Amino acid sequence: MERYDIAIIGSGPAGLEAAVNAKIRNKKVIVFGNEDLSKKLLLAPRINNYLGFYELSGVELKNKFKEHIDKMGISINSEKVNNIYAMGEYFSIMTSKENYETKTVILALGMEHTKPIKGEDVLLGRGVGYCATCDAPLYKNKVVTIVGYNKEAESEANYVSEIASKVYYVPMYADEYDINAKVEIVKDSPVEVAGQNKVEKLILKAREIVTDGVFILKDSAPPEELVPGLEMENKHIKVNRNMETNIKGCYAAGDCTGKPYQYMKAVGEGQVAALNAVEYLNAK
Repeated sequence: MERYDIAIIGSGPAGLEAAVNAKIRNKKVIVFGNEDLSKKLLLAPRINNYLGFYELSGVELKNKFKEHIDKMGISINSEKVNNIYAMGEYFSIMTSKENYETKTVILALGMEHTKPIKGEDVLLGRGVGYCATCDAPLYKNKVVTIVGYNKEAESEANYVSEIASKVYYVPMYADEYDINAKVEIVKDSPVEVAGQNKVEKLILKAREIVTDGVFILKDSAPPEELVPGLEMENKHIKVNRNMETNIKGCYAAGDCTGKPYQYMKAVGEGQVAALNAVEYLNAK
């Protein structure tokens, strides 16, 4: 299997700056993220505190980023990363389609600002999960409910419907839904995942769904679920001045490491993370 020098998880300012610096230093890089690069950028109406780019819209800055990485031959892999495992000499990255190997990892995940559903953390691993395609075989001929925060969740719902006896899909966004006939769309808001020792039902504002499992599909899983053993501090990834996490060869940068949630701070941390990852690789 092809092994990369640096895998970067996230295509916002921190991830892209890390990619640029790693590529300049002739490292073999793979970037996992979004083709639009950063939803946060797309939503910014006007940016006045990014040095050298006064009065730019978020879309204009995103286009500048895209032009930069295109000229450097850096592409974005849009596969969703489900798990990252430290294997000693390398990391194993599991997506919904493939497995990848890399010598180092830079987490540039941004921040998920949607609040967790009540009971989500309590029943995690006992019927609550963040990757439907990973755990679908456990729910053969059972009832599954998927709470989807993005379009990608629709394909996971369709996949699970081929295995489960019944699938409910609760979309947390307004759109046309590309869902097959086996899946029941429930337009309601989740309030609580309930059950004694395992998931028994999803309580919504207007109804309850009796279910064996609940998958909550956001843009990214919580960092500590994505990377087992990762140390957190105040809901952010704990890093030192070199952007090193507690796992050797794993770095983090940007909003996921803490406030302030600013593009300039994210870019600086992305550079620091990449330079230290390169130094770590060269020392090895």
